[in-house]
Amino acid sequence: MADLVVKDLKLHLGGHEILKGVSLTVPPGQVVALLGPSGSGKTTLLRAIAGLEAPTAGSIAIGDKSYFDADKGIDMPPEQRGLGLVFQSYALWPHRTVFDNVAYGLKLRGVSEDEIKERVERALSQIGLAHLAARFPPQLSGGQQQRVAIARAIVYEPPLILLDEPLSNLDAKLREEARVFLRNLIVTLGLSAIHVTHDQVEAMAIADRILLLDGGVVAQQGAPTALYSEPASLFAAEFMGSNNRLDGTVVEIANGRATLDVDGERMTGVARTTSTSGAKGIGIVRLERMRIAGSAGPNRLRMTLQTPMYLGERWELVFKRGDLTARTYADAPMQPGEHFVEFPPDALWVF
Repeated sequence: MADLVVKDLKLHLGGHEILKGVSLTVPPGQVVALLGPSGSGKTTLLRAIAGLEAPTAGSIAIGDKSYFDADKGIDMPPEQRGLGLVFQSYALWPHRTVFDNVAYGLKLRGVSEDEIKERVERALSQIGLAHLAARFPPQLSGGQQQRVAIARAIVYEPPLILLDEPLSNLDAKLREEARVFLRNLIVTLGLSAIHVTHDQVEAMAIADRILLLDGGVVAQQGAPTALYSEPASLFAAEFMGSNNRLDGTVVEIANGRATLDVDGERMTGVARTTSTSGAKGIGIVRLERMRIAGSAGPNRLRMTLQTPMYLGERWELVFKRGDLTARTYADAPMQPGEHFVEFPPDALWVF
């Protein structure tokens, strides 16, 4: 197997430039998540790789096999690319059995009956549904239907599978279970995959690398830990994780530290900005890094506890101070009234 290489891909739809020069590489055995808000271009990029959308510039290739090259006039049709596709809707034939749904594409390709039986049985065994081969999709749960769609994609033994929000139709608990199943399946089979999602937790759980898209361009890419712990921009910081935001004025930047004036209080954090004194600044802190302090001190604001919310494994506490809202997690509820809320200096990123 060889790398999937996408170079400087551009694509227009309805007169709008959806992809503005996107490049990525997917090595064999690696899962890359395309993450971003609605309209960022992640599904369009996946569809372009599949051959379902026509780019206007750039190239797509796996090894020396070129799928698309604008300069050379190459645009291989989807059925010749041999890529596995799993759609959000699953797109299963309701009147065909599980076996026949998985076998259908092989029959169209003229594969022999004996080989079809062997490959379909192997695919269904890999997803744990061999015992349901004779059932019809309406007789299956949502999670089982999703597995059938995955079996249909992997039965071809493609060089790459493309997953377009395959877990979004499942309820919250099933989605958590499906994340574990899908990650284990991909690792066990050594698959290469591109996984489109708007769910950052899903992306971090399943992918080896994340490509974060914003407005048709790559905002940041790297390992999930890098995107979460070292965001390269305000957009990346706010998109990943649950955050508190402090809007203020830059007072000073020195030695990698930045100080903000927030509601008359000085707040110091890690400088992620090159702005000068007097410019607007924005501070970001992950909820899990927030602290409740017993007294006044550096980077602490006196705030009023407004709402405690029970989440099961912990509480989320919502504090107010004028127009400023801050949230933090706690192991137990707190007494109403005023508390000192700390925005730890090493956890406060100033953009």
